[in-house]
Amino acid sequence: MSAEISGFRRFIHWGPITALSIIKCITLTTLYMNSMWWPPNESFAGFAHQALFLMLSTLATFNYVMATLTGPGLLPRQWQPKEPKDTEHLQYCKTCEGYKAPRSHHCRKCNRCVKKMDHHCPWINHCVGWANHAYFSYFLLFSILGSMQATVILCGSFYRGIYRYYYLTHGLVHLASVQFTVVSIIMCITGMGLAIGVVIGLGMLLFIQLKTIVANQTGIEIWIVEKAQYRRYASGEEVESFIYPYDLGWRLNLKQVFNDECQKLGDGIEWPVAQGCDQYTLTREQLAQKEEKRARTRTYKCHSPVTGRWLPVCSQGWSVCMGAPCTDEPRIRLQPGDIIKVTRFRKHWLFGERELTKQELRGDKKHQRRGHTRGWFPRQSAVELIEVHECGGDPGSDNLTENGTCNGGHAQLKQQQRNGHAKKYM
Repeated sequence: MSAEISGFRRFIHWGPITALSIIKCITLTTLYMNSMWWPPNESFAGFAHQALFLMLSTLATFNYVMATLTGPGLLPRQWQPKEPKDTEHLQYCKTCEGYKAPRSHHCRKCNRCVKKMDHHCPWINHCVGWANHAYFSYFLLFSILGSMQATVILCGSFYRGIYRYYYLTHGLVHLASVQFTVVSIIMCITGMGLAIGVVIGLGMLLFIQLKTIVANQTGIEIWIVEKAQYRRYASGEEVESFIYPYDLGWRLNLKQVFNDECQKLGDGIEWPVAQGCDQYTLTREQLAQKEEKRARTRTYKCHSPVTGRWLPVCSQGWSVCMGAPCTDEPRIRLQPGDIIKVTRFRKHWLFGERELTKQELRGDKKHQRRGHTRGWFPRQSAVELIEVHECGGDPGSDNLTENGTCNGGHAQLKQQQRNGHAKKYM
């Protein structure tokens, strides 16, 4: 998905189409059933009741549209800090050919660096971030409130509809106001299911959003802080605990997102920070985590073709498919001989980045391969490459045999192969 998609073209996607269809299905079904259950033209209370529902539905739709059209705020391509010396505290984005500002992250779906990125939401076909976080949160709130009212209306209508015959035969004609047809009863049941699903699903998402907003964090930053705390714990040394720089207290944290005019604050690049911190406190921690990640990176070599499919039943078997990671991160295609730098490990899957071939680096169009170069692939399709420097010689010496092992370490490597730990492929 390109970040250059703008305007109402963003709505031409399965996410917005599905979301708007659900909203309108609940709204129209509720209005139809409410006209029989509590007619707005018979009393002021009925009119106010329906007016409240229409207001909630309108507000939910308005904030949804604004969250989609406003977008999260994209960092300009080839962005650099004002002071050149500050680049040593920032990560470099190869795709955008610029540095990532504090709290900015690259979204592979939008293919751009996003200011204060929280997550990419397929339902709005855009990221949630600095510029549209308030609109997105209000959309969740009004959708939940409207769906709760719709659930009451539809459940009440359904109850009166199925007991219509009872009311008519027991002198309760005034309660027999809901008359079902085959189509209307299907609409009522479908609307109830959708409304209840919205309350549960969006309710959980709103809880997560409010939890992060009160702490002035994003979903990505929660993970960064957890790793920062674990790094200090795992080191075994007495070091000061990591201080999250953007926690200003819950009142000020809320004002960073919510304000009277629902307008974004600042420029999305410079942020107010807690005492004792600076603009690059978090970015320095990210760089330290990246350095540790590179240190634990392992090199694997592909020995059988990988299709890049999400459920490769035919090529990999059921055990691999059942153990697939529950994430929307891409799967990569591989060919025998490909080298992959792996950073995450699962029982049946590995996550890494494929090294480009010489032809790809030269820009040869005939040898350019489609698909992602970074993502998940089945573990059984590759083996780890191990460089052995043991022979009593210097690690930089040329005391190696043809198969890449030194004479003294050959027996050790064969033992590893028999134990199923690793294989050496050249």
